[in-house]
Amino acid sequence: MPTPRGDTIGSVDETQQPLLTDAHVVRDPGQLRSLYGAVPKRAAGKVHPSIDRHDRAFIARSPFLVLATAAQGGLLDVSPRGDLPGFVHVLDGEHLVLPDRPGNNRIDSLLNVLSDPRVSLIFLVPGLGHTLRVNGTAVISTDPDLRALGEVKGRLPVVALLVRVVEVLYQCPRALVRSGLWDPSRHVAREALPSLDEVLAEQVAGLSLQESVALGATNDPLW
Repeated sequence: MPTPRGDTIGSVDETQQPLLTDAHVVRDPGQLRSLYGAVPKRAAGKVHPSIDRHDRAFIARSPFLVLATAAQGGLLDVSPRGDLPGFVHVLDGEHLVLPDRPGNNRIDSLLNVLSDPRVSLIFLVPGLGHTLRVNGTAVISTDPDLRALGEVKGRLPVVALLVRVVEVLYQCPRALVRSGLWDPSRHVAREALPSLDEVLAEQVAGLSLQESVALGATNDPLW
């Protein structure tokens, strides 16, 4: 069983935060807005209520997204989802289908959706600086037709996430440009950090390095 997670998140205990003095805490939207400039026309008007042809083309070329979910009154999760380009299917302007591929069976995101249906997805396309965000709500489905949309090499996803689109918007390239995410010269060498096997052997109680390596090498199917 996964390690138990907090059911609720309390407010910040400012008495335990020596750098967090009241004079520096922003609490008012007007105060926050005053720290930033005006919103440009393009940014102010870019939110739209459904998937259009440009969004559809972007999603069709995206092999990777991050999925944000929230447990009601509890923790938030952001989960990476990667697959063949176009793995998310656009049913129509208001609905997307995201297949759930094999993983570690924690199913944190799916459990969150059961308690709070709100989701947010950010799609990335390798080489492009801008990203596409879709906000909406989701349900978990075992419908054979929806699962069949995610068939790869004869294998079907256990469930599909049916997303009802509420709003769609593109996000500017600044974050990816600053990070140099697609620049090979800025990629980190694998030996610069411990392997995941080593990290988890230290973080998981009772897990030896030998066990961690063996579990990490399990040849589970990708689909």
